[in-house]
Amino acid sequence: RLTLRAIILVAFFLTALSKIFLLPFILIDDIRRGLIWIRNKSFTKKSADPEQKAESETISRSDFIIKAGMAAAAIPLASLTYGIVSGAYDYQVNRRKLYLPNLPKAFDGITIGQISDIHSGSFYNKTAVSGGVEMLLAEKPDAIFFTGDIVNSLASEIKDYQDIFSKVKAPLGVFSTLGNHDYGDYYFGKEPSAAKSRNLAEIKNIHKNLNWDLLLNENRRLKVDGEEIAVIGIENWGAGRFLKYGRMELAVKGTDDAPVKLLLSHDPSHWRAQVLTDYPQIDVMFSGHTHGMQFGVITPNFQWSPIEYIYKEWAGFYREKHQQLYVNVGYGFLGYPGRVGILPEITIFELKRG
Repeated sequence: RLTLRAIILVAFFLTALSKIFLLPFILIDDIRRGLIWIRNKSFTKKSADPEQKAESETISRSDFIIKAGMAAAAIPLASLTYGIVSGAYDYQVNRRKLYLPNLPKAFDGITIGQISDIHSGSFYNKTAVSGGVEMLLAEKPDAIFFTGDIVNSLASEIKDYQDIFSKVKAPLGVFSTLGNHDYGDYYFGKEPSAAKSRNLAEIKNIHKNLNWDLLLNENRRLKVDGEEIAVIGIENWGAGRFLKYGRMELAVKGTDDAPVKLLLSHDPSHWRAQVLTDYPQIDVMFSGHTHGMQFGVITPNFQWSPIEYIYKEWAGFYREKHQQLYVNVGYGFLGYPGRVGILPEITIFELKRG
């Protein structure tokens, strides 16, 4: 269920947003009233009747403007409420073909599932979360990638959901990495501490208990019929203010002979800031992190979210020359306990030669 803190935050957010939408209409009405007052003071009134008529018109127009403002304020309020009731757990399976010119023949048609940003500390509907996992497993992917943020901050958050995510299995394995929230920086602070170290150790152990292969600046080989491709996992590395725990030079070590190199890196800003410039051997990077801001529009031919003013790559496929990036908009949610337009995502990639 929703925590008291979440309820208070949502109530505050919805109230503030509604007032923001209403404020311009109130301001317009105040300006209009001021101009009318100045006009009436500037000209001699010939009789009481015209003044009374003007005042009546003023009240009528003011009433219209305020009602229009209230209607405008109701739109985001209704949308965000709907996003909580209907959008938070409305999991969408997105099937994508992933073309790789150097893909070994044995991997042609192999499928990989991706989920990201579970944020288990935000969940309040265990049945719905379980339903999303069943949707993933129903696709029967050959391998599964999880690209970070299993919790909001604390390892204890996933306690009630560990039994659900322990069902996430695949024939070729489940490979995971850490996201910025997994390190506890937002709870314990950025400075090292014993409590922070214990929390991170517990989170790493959770991946182990789930039988997920947590890649911490290291790599593995996927093997099919005697052929191999590399799966590389890096600790969180984000451009700008985010701490850079990742070490790509360690993560790629020993992968030179792999014909295809797939990178798991939580933050998509890592792709443009380092991967494109320094690691041209990476064929595809799989990311999450942005959530699509949990608000926006995604259609086959158009997508928009406020997050695009922060992240150049924030949802779906991107390509620069021979290198590709896919940004999953996340399985869970953070802060606002809902989603409007940008629904929780389960991605299924089919590897294809070409």
